Amino acid sequence: MPDGTPRFKDKDGNELYHFMGTSTFCQYTVCPEISLAKVNKEAPLDKICLLGCGITTGYGAVINTLKIEEGSTVAVIGLGGVGLAAIMGAHKSKASKIIAVDINPGKFERAILFGATDTLNPLEQKGKEMSELIFEMTDGVGVDYSIECVGTPHLMKQSFLSTKPNGGASCVIGVAAAGQTIDLSSEEVMGREWTGSAFGGTKSRDQVPELVDDYMKGDIKVDEFITHNFPLDDINDAFHAMHEGKCIRAIVKMFDDE
Repeated sequence: MPDGTPRFKDKDGNELYHFMGTSTFCQYTVCPEISLAKVNKEAPLDKICLLGCGITTGYGAVINTLKIEEGSTVAVIGLGGVGLAAIMGAHKSKASKIIAVDINPGKFERAILFGATDTLNPLEQKGKEMSELIFEMTDGVGVDYSIECVGTPHLMKQSFLSTKPNGGASCVIGVAAAGQTIDLSSEEVMGREWTGSAFGGTKSRDQVPELVDDYMKGDIKVDEFITHNFPLDDINDAFHAMHEGKCIRAIVKMFDDE
């Protein structure tokens, strides 16, 4: 909790600590008021729950953090839920070219559904770095914006180097393992901007309710992210589906009557 103390204990009285202020792998929880947002009561919780993190993170990185302009060129690296949401944001911003990058070509069809104009599997062209391939796809100039949604230092660097050397901007969303670093020369950094984004730069108390309203009006996609539904007893199956690359987002139903 924000004050450094937990609200949970196990049966032996040992303190149990919270995960990111919410601890939502349980049917009932205790969380700080700052983690709560009041939303439209007519909105289906088994859909809008995705706005509590992944969709908002990717979509917000484009809308709030990078503020992509109409006509821009964009590369999105990693086509999980966060990456697809970034594509949705770029499409909403009327980007002229949106390159969807992943080593799992099975994700390309869904990326196109969300607004991608081009797809790239770097493994199909051995001997070339991803940034080289993106430069080739943009007539040798690079993209205006890139968004890294995987969380590996090498891809963060390649995402950055995919942008235009004079005026390009890259955003890191993926979270690398603790202690990992990125090596760039001063020449590579010169003329480019680099930023990170947490929760898409979204003010959760005010903007999550707005996103819920946008969903209810049909202005943003949510249902299309959901590929699987599981009861709480099968939560481990949901994790297996995620690790095997079989799902974009899996919904775990916490109660039988949902």
